[in-house]
Amino acid sequence: MLTLALAALAGAAVPLAPSLTGAQSKTTAKKTTASKTTAKPAAKAAAAAQEKLPDGKQVYATTCAACHQATGEGVAGVFPPLAGSEWVTGDEAKLARIILHGVTGPIEVAGETFNGMMPPWGPTLKDPDIAAVLTYVRSAWGNKAAPVTAAKVAAIRAATSSRTTPWTAAELAAVK
Repeated sequence: MLTLALAALAGAAVPLAPSLTGAQSKTTAKKTTASKTTAKPAAKAAAAAQEKLPDGKQVYATTCAACHQATGEGVAGVFPPLAGSEWVTGDEAKLARIILHGVTGPIEVAGETFNGMMPPWGPTLKDPDIAAVLTYVRSAWGNKAAPVTAAKVAAIRAATSSRTTPWTAAELAAVK
């Protein structure tokens, strides 16, 4: 009889526990849903901040490697190296200007002077493509420089939109 009474009490207690647990679950679920709702905009903002760029290595392979080589070492006396180049790891705005408008005349890279002409890629490549290739060369072949955003490239493109000729090393040196 005692066993039967305990079983009855346990049976009576069981319906209360799920409803109590259910109430707690609903409260917890509301809190979890609320935190997920506030987490979504934060996640979207973080994703937007870390923009998805095209494959910089691929852009490099199709537009830059013919001259600067797949290794980034260039061709001695003809095309400057990008590996270990102070132009690549230095001011990203100057590097973006070179890609956008080209560069002509003598330029010293890694202690060697090159005197040639790099074509402007601004008319051909979109800002995300330029940002991707700049980010790639700034982190490839032992280079260690910060990534470049498409927004930064767009700002430089807008600021230099009236330029119709390639840059010279002297003009770039004067850019602040």
